[in-house]
Amino acid sequence: MRLVQVFVPHGDLELVLETATAMGVDYAVSEQTSRGEFEALVSIPVPPAAVEPFLSELRAAGLHEDSYTVVTAAETIVSDRTADLTGEFTGTRISREELQARAADLAPAASTYFVLLVVSTAIATAGLLLDSAATIIGAMVVAPLMGPALAASVGVVVDDDELATRGVVLQVVGLVVAVATAAGIGWVLRGTVLLPPGFDITTVPQITERTTPSVLALFLALGSGVAGVVSLVRNVGSVLVGVAIAVALVPPAATAGLGIAWGHPTVVVTAGTLVLVNLLSINLTALILLWLSGYRPHRSDRIDHVYGRLRSRVVVLLVAIAVLSVVLGGVTYGTYRTAAVEHDVQTELEAMNDDPAFDDLRFREVGVDYELVDVFTGSQPSVTLVVERPPGEQEPDDFADRVRERLESATGVDLEVTVELVDTQRSG
Repeated sequence: MRLVQVFVPHGDLELVLETATAMGVDYAVSEQTSRGEFEALVSIPVPPAAVEPFLSELRAAGLHEDSYTVVTAAETIVSDRTADLTGEFTGTRISREELQARAADLAPAASTYFVLLVVSTAIATAGLLLDSAATIIGAMVVAPLMGPALAASVGVVVDDDELATRGVVLQVVGLVVAVATAAGIGWVLRGTVLLPPGFDITTVPQITERTTPSVLALFLALGSGVAGVVSLVRNVGSVLVGVAIAVALVPPAATAGLGIAWGHPTVVVTAGTLVLVNLLSINLTALILLWLSGYRPHRSDRIDHVYGRLRSRVVVLLVAIAVLSVVLGGVTYGTYRTAAVEHDVQTELEAMNDDPAFDDLRFREVGVDYELVDVFTGSQPSVTLVVERPPGEQEPDDFADRVRERLESATGVDLEVTVELVDTQRSG
């Protein structure tokens, strides 16, 4: 339930009471003796779904905009009369006015926002370098990115340009700050005793996860946007949803910063693309769901204007996501190709171990050198094998070529194969 309290200016009491009576809601009137601007305070308990239509009726009746209307959440209302009201006004979403106020509250002051963002990015960067998923998730609890992401969409839908601009600016500047923070931390730590000699960020699994994003990464961003809108509209679970949104943005932004610090353009491009796709997807789903939820500007003459602006933003976001998804699609294809070659090599080596044609030989894969960039540059995969053989046995001169032909037939690609022959004795 909600308690709506209207500070009624002189001369407007009758229209407020008539509006409440017409809507079938109860009210109580208290005489005001403050500075003389208001003649009464009208208190009206209503279900959440009745707040927006009641406030709209008050505006339509001519209640002055310079009056105060306060909406508060009532923890408990003890009355049998609420059942009839709840049955008449059904729905689970909060009012437009509450939505706008909550979105503004979720986007904190700039100083608070950037302090929390720098702290969360620093923790996430440490988690990436340590390959610690728990540390990264812990950093997401601190990240304040949910508020700006939702504030931008709410501002567009309810025609609040100031709120929309603030949300967009906080998102864009915030991600730039996150990338710069991670780059600075990486530059400071690189070459120190805190990291092993020759430390390569591309070998860390948590970082590799953000540098080889697939199209499936879109599901995290789209799901986060949906969850964010649901939590905002229904006023539930905002903390956990904020973690999901932060996971989609902060770790890849920190990865891009580390790529700058280590001078890896591929890391910067792939992680940066993931950040942008996630950011745009979250905003896209938020815009669409808020509009489908029925939120509109309170001025009916602005609805067509807002709809046109919303439609143009959705088109721009869709085009941008489609363009960036080409990179994700390329990464997905490249990752599949490298994994397929490695899998086919391993499978064929196992088959060769069981092939009587190779008698007592045992094939062991040492490594397949086939990177994502090699798929698109046309570079040959390089396979290194160790072949165990009985002592004193000699292999024919074309043995490496025979092995290569078998592996090429299995993988369907040209390979550069290095075979290391090792005399092996076994006992027991």
